[in-house]
Amino acid sequence: MATPPVLPQPLPSFESNPPPMGPPPPQQPPGTDMTGMCFRDQLWLNTYPLDRNLVFDYFALSPFYDWTCNNEQLRSQSIHPLDLSHLSKMTGTEYMLSEVMEPHLFVFRKQKRDSAEKVTPMLTYYVLDGSIYQAPQLCSVFAARVGRALYYISKAFGTAASKLEKIGYVDSEREGAAESKTGKEVIDFKEVKRIDHILAALQRKLPPAPPPPPFPEGYVPQPTAEKEKGSETPQGEETQPPPVDPIIDQGPAKRMKF
Repeated sequence: MATPPVLPQPLPSFESNPPPMGPPPPQQPPGTDMTGMCFRDQLWLNTYPLDRNLVFDYFALSPFYDWTCNNEQLRSQSIHPLDLSHLSKMTGTEYMLSEVMEPHLFVFRKQKRDSAEKVTPMLTYYVLDGSIYQAPQLCSVFAARVGRALYYISKAFGTAASKLEKIGYVDSEREGAAESKTGKEVIDFKEVKRIDHILAALQRKLPPAPPPPPFPEGYVPQPTAEKEKGSETPQGEETQPPPVDPIIDQGPAKRMKF
């Protein structure tokens, strides 16, 4: 049995392939507000010393570095990136090492150069014990300080207002109590007359009071006239003792014998 003929495979078309990749796009310049970031390369710090000659190479590893600056052009030409004699002849963005306290502190200033003598500061970065930070702008520092001061001032005013409200409430209570006390102490003569009239009317409506109960048997009350006469009697005469009440004056109580 004959085998079917094998058809030739079509050759791939190179026209449909995408064009070859070009050079990678240049890195974007860093943002203006990167104060919340910190960069540190411990491997580099363990390999190289951190001094004024190598600190710029260490700074170029951080995300704060702008690859479009004039310092990078000098590095590509094997010139020291901080050489001021070459930087003063260029225009554009550049980095300057403004302050040095080896090996702990290095301060870089990012600035825009328009001419050899005209320079506009933009941002500031510092390397502190191997860690790189962006220094906050002066307006941000002022805004933060003013906001913090306003917070504490408003808090103090709120506390003072609450204390004053409590003091005013206590004073109002005291004034109200004093007013009520003075109101109670004031005597209304019309009310007094009205009460006397009511009591007199009730006394007329009620029956007369019952006579006092009789004295006990054998008790003779001594009249007051005799008392007065007795006081007028001469001192030589002996006064008779008052009669003894057999019911009231019974002598001391007798104890029972068991």
